[in-house]
Amino acid sequence: MPLPEVIPFKKNEVRSMTKLYVVGTGPGDKDLIAPKAIAAIKASSDLVAYGLYLDLLGEVCDGKIHHDLPLGEEIGRARLALDLAAEGKTTALISSGDIGIYAMATLVFELLDLQLQGKDTGSELSEKWLDVDIEVVPGISAMQAGAAKVGAILGHDFCTISLSDLLTPWQTIEKRLHACGQGDFVVSFYNPRSKKRDWQINTARDILLEYRPKDTPVLLGRQLTREDESITITTLEKLHSDDVDMFTMVSVGNSESRHIINGDKDWIYTPRGYKKKL
Repeated sequence: MPLPEVIPFKKNEVRSMTKLYVVGTGPGDKDLIAPKAIAAIKASSDLVAYGLYLDLLGEVCDGKIHHDLPLGEEIGRARLALDLAAEGKTTALISSGDIGIYAMATLVFELLDLQLQGKDTGSELSEKWLDVDIEVVPGISAMQAGAAKVGAILGHDFCTISLSDLLTPWQTIEKRLHACGQGDFVVSFYNPRSKKRDWQINTARDILLEYRPKDTPVLLGRQLTREDESITITTLEKLHSDDVDMFTMVSVGNSESRHIINGDKDWIYTPRGYKKKL
């Protein structure tokens, strides 16, 4: 199947000579990378990413200039990608999952916003950022990949909450947890635990237990779609930080979510109300 055109334009339209693709490459399985993401990477001369993401992509990155910045250097990564594009190099800024969900896309536009406001961006090339043609290419998120593994846990209204208080005050996160409980949303937790943060997921559990049953089904998906993937189905009451790490996606059902077993296969689904029509 031919790859899709990734730079659509109309006749007589003036196109920017500088291009930045902001690319989400999915949870890890190469078969889940969108063809448009592959096309964007192939069209680029320079790739900016955390090194693991490039390793997962394999040969599609061959022959490209790799700019590997470590974890914690997210601002530097976004700034470098804009600078490279401003210099006329077709560049791809790459992140796993969907790059617009708790990922690098927001930093690109935050830096662009600073430049538009005339504030310091930390780059001598920032004036040229305004001439860069930016295209965001979405990817499958970890919560989608996890939901697909167990059926349809995201089948009704849902939300996502990051439990990291490095950038968001815990008071704000706690308020959102109560709102999630009051609204009876299915919720997927990003950043549920790290080496320095081991209590937030237990606190989130306790807050949700104020609003929904103890046997509410919970999905723990670790290293989703990768070689060492593991899937665990538990309950809200039994959810504990000891079973979670920074590579784990945690999805908690709402008060109506169901865990069913068909032979040796476990499924979780969240009904939408169709039983009224059955």
